[in-house]
Amino acid sequence: MKYTQLGRTGLKVSRLVLGTMNFGPQTDEADSHAIMDAALDAGINFFDTANVYGWGENKGRTESIIGNWFAKGGDRRDKVVIATKVYANMAADGDAWPNHDKLSALNIRRAVDASLKRLRTDHIDLYQFHHVDRNTPFDEIWQAIDVLVQQGKILYAGSSNFPGYKIAQANETAARRGGSLGLVSEQCLYNLAERRAEMEVIPAAREYGLGVIPWSPLHGGLLGGVIKKEVQGGRRASGRAADTLADPAARARIQAYEDLLDKHGLEPGETALAWLLTRPGVTGPIVGPRTAEQLLSALRAVELELGDELLAGLEEIFPGPGPSPEAFAW
Repeated sequence: MKYTQLGRTGLKVSRLVLGTMNFGPQTDEADSHAIMDAALDAGINFFDTANVYGWGENKGRTESIIGNWFAKGGDRRDKVVIATKVYANMAADGDAWPNHDKLSALNIRRAVDASLKRLRTDHIDLYQFHHVDRNTPFDEIWQAIDVLVQQGKILYAGSSNFPGYKIAQANETAARRGGSLGLVSEQCLYNLAERRAEMEVIPAAREYGLGVIPWSPLHGGLLGGVIKKEVQGGRRASGRAADTLADPAARARIQAYEDLLDKHGLEPGETALAWLLTRPGVTGPIVGPRTAEQLLSALRAVELELGDELLAGLEEIFPGPGPSPEAFAW
């Protein structure tokens, strides 16, 4: 495994991030523990979750699965950089009591204590804001975070799904307050097929020293060889991938992508991950395996070297938006 610093911090993290969203809803606890053991054995030390994972009546279940794994001992907790998120309405029926969601100081305090209990740990390494809260000022958010840092309950704060201007606003507010690191990471939707983050989000993250953690690196399976799997009678596309393939032009683009990689003897999913590892500012993509076999495939991406010819071919199929403001100004 290869490692890098998380943004401008001294924290060393693996270049693949283990996403745990499937733990509970799609992968039972025993298999989830086996995947985490395999990830740790492979050198992955950066695990990502959220308080809402488990979904529906099982919100919080994923954090509990991770907490039970930590409780097995064997230095599991000491070896892992654990990242979780706050924002979601945690009521099982979706009808949140006032102040039981979003980023008020009150909810942040309540949510972090609940996550610590489920995770069975005394601190969270990276505490991420899962979404922008348009009704809570950053002065209030940072006041709450500063208290948690002083109490030793969290070490770093990050964002997820923030636009570029909110990254700037958050860190300028932290700088004015003094004594706060501000945001150290941004977790955003970013992959070969979805490159809008290159216009504002990633430039803002790099300017302020945030590590970029792409989620959905295979764009819901679209970049994982989805057409080839259909032809071979395997798992059919669903969700975002199925919606995209319904567009003939988009399907032709994915077919061109798979044909290009077949020409080079490469697997689509591994290549999509390896491409993200070449992108400036990217700490590491989040991989969310449902099985140990999927984890092994993701691990191969770290060692994959993409040549200039292949990179040029990928750029031709999936052109980025270009630099900002030129991309939208002229």
